[in-house]
Amino acid sequence: MEYRKLGRTGLRVSEICFGTATFGWHTDVPEAHRMLDEFVGTGSNFVDTADYYSAWAEGSYAGRSEEIIGEWFARSGKRHEVVLATKVCSPVGPLPNDRGLSRRHIMDAAEASLRRLRTDFIDLYQTHSMDNETPIEESLRALDDLVRQGKVRYLGCSNYTAWRLCQALWSSDVNGLARFDCVQPYYNLIDRADFERELAELVRVEQIAVIPYSPQAMGFLTGKHRGLSEAPADTRGTIDPRMKTYFTERNFALLDEMERIGQRHDKSLAQVSLGWLLTDPLMTAPIVGARNWEQLAESVAATGFRLTPEEKAKLDELTAWK
Repeated sequence: MEYRKLGRTGLRVSEICFGTATFGWHTDVPEAHRMLDEFVGTGSNFVDTADYYSAWAEGSYAGRSEEIIGEWFARSGKRHEVVLATKVCSPVGPLPNDRGLSRRHIMDAAEASLRRLRTDFIDLYQTHSMDNETPIEESLRALDDLVRQGKVRYLGCSNYTAWRLCQALWSSDVNGLARFDCVQPYYNLIDRADFERELAELVRVEQIAVIPYSPQAMGFLTGKHRGLSEAPADTRGTIDPRMKTYFTERNFALLDEMERIGQRHDKSLAQVSLGWLLTDPLMTAPIVGARNWEQLAESVAATGFRLTPEEKAKLDELTAWK
């Protein structure tokens, strides 16, 4: 297994992170536990969830993914083998303070996550999105208190613009607070501009870890949507408007080139999409979701895979946004 440092910290994580948004939705408890068993069995150690998962799924509710992971910790006794990441901000209930990054909600949400996860600490606690209605200092002081209490080890953020991340880093610096050491952007071969336009240079200079989510563009980059004009029913693509923009001649030509690269290395399209990210020194660990172990195993097998400079340049050219 290949490991990378989480930004400037001393924490080491596997270069594939297991995203568990399917738990309680497409993945039932026995299969979820099998996936965790097998994932850790490969030497991988990085698992990402959120208190919100899988609230959007019919028959599921906020916190269910964390509960399933907590049940696995209790059964397996492998909490020490996992670098556990979860998130706060998204709505987890009907009340006005059941969301956001106020001090009250952060403190309440952290305690609730710890109970569901059946652990006494969270390795990486992330703000799931920006909350422009709450002063950044209020959120950061609450997060800093959790670090000082030993309930959280490291802090991160998700879906942040460069200006908001810069504001947070400045506030942490001038107020002596724990800072964000990790950012989780939406980033893949098709969706490059938002990250590369401003955020990429900021994380490079500040030595911030990058754990991109949807590295396979909600499954489009695996090739499973070839020949279709839209995402199939009962997939994440039907609830995310970005998927509608993927079905273009340009993107299907991208799949053809990825397939040629994969054939040279005996790698699948899914693995080539991860290899493109893993070849970039700014990337720490792409977050990969899956419905079952067989899907996840394919992604884990991309560990250590790197594109040649020529192959990366070709894919970059095909997906250039400037």
